[in-house]
Amino acid sequence: MPRILVIAPHWIGDAVMSLPLITLIHSRFPNSSVDVLCTPWVGPIYRACPAVETIIERDFQHGALQWSLRQSTARELKKQGYEMAFVLPNSMKSALIPWLAGIPKRIGYQGEFRFGLINVSLPNPSRQARTPMMEHYAKLLGSALDQTSNLQNLPLPKLSIDPTLAQWGKGKIEEIGGVPLYVFAPGAEYGSAKRWPTSHFAQLANQILEGNPDAKIIILGSQADHVLGQEIVQAANRSDRIHNWCGAIRLDQSMALIAQCTSLISNDSGLMHIGAALSIPQIAIFGSSNPKHTPPLSPKAQVIWLGLDCSPCYQRTCPLGHLNCLNQIDSQRVYSMLTPLKAQ
Repeated sequence: MPRILVIAPHWIGDAVMSLPLITLIHSRFPNSSVDVLCTPWVGPIYRACPAVETIIERDFQHGALQWSLRQSTARELKKQGYEMAFVLPNSMKSALIPWLAGIPKRIGYQGEFRFGLINVSLPNPSRQARTPMMEHYAKLLGSALDQTSNLQNLPLPKLSIDPTLAQWGKGKIEEIGGVPLYVFAPGAEYGSAKRWPTSHFAQLANQILEGNPDAKIIILGSQADHVLGQEIVQAANRSDRIHNWCGAIRLDQSMALIAQCTSLISNDSGLMHIGAALSIPQIAIFGSSNPKHTPPLSPKAQVIWLGLDCSPCYQRTCPLGHLNCLNQIDSQRVYSMLTPLKAQ
């Protein structure tokens, strides 16, 4: 059976947006095995993608060469006889492994010092000329086939929750009183310029809980987001109905909970993209980033973005010091958008 390798991106949101490409590869090469090389951080995303045959997890650290690990990984991959590799990250390090493994066709965008490592390449567009990330990845298939990509009617990202995990999620929700359940995702790994203030999340929490006496709220995210969750719980002063589980459960467990929630309210983050791929009602709040480039890809998603003159700046922290792009989005606006979602 012919084998195709995908070198996955390191961010959860980017991993979700790579799923349409994997679906297209599987459709175009139905008799091939499509395997993914990724970090454990994004492994749960690909385990929830039916088009992926095998997941190869390696603990590659951001900014580290880890030469011996890349060499040993390449030796293992060489034994599998891959015919082509799609290299989704732009770094030189990500292109080393398929080159060292002797994979004959190595497809990717032109990136840092990758001449020769990538032998089927597309020019990397400037920030101003960026297409949506889903299309950005999907274009690589056209390069592999030496033809122009058809970007019409691309499949949307889709995640499938394992039945055992789904049952676990149902039980966990029942433990805190059942639905309606709202999930808050206050984190954003990139930086504070993408995070709606926790005080605004707390105000929204009180509006939801006062508007529906049966409602519960779960706050999800990584261990780094735990302090944000605590700020929300303390400011809202409703610890009986708000549960901060940031860092307390795994990503695949968070996915199982999101799949069963009434609505997700998040920043532009990995959990936002997971919610879209699970097709649940959601509100996505954008600050320094551009919703045209990384939108939640779901008809059930609503986006709030003020589009100020200073945005998108793509900075980790507000360069002007006021964070108006997020501070000026009040909780009442978000709450008013939840009303039609409750009926879905």
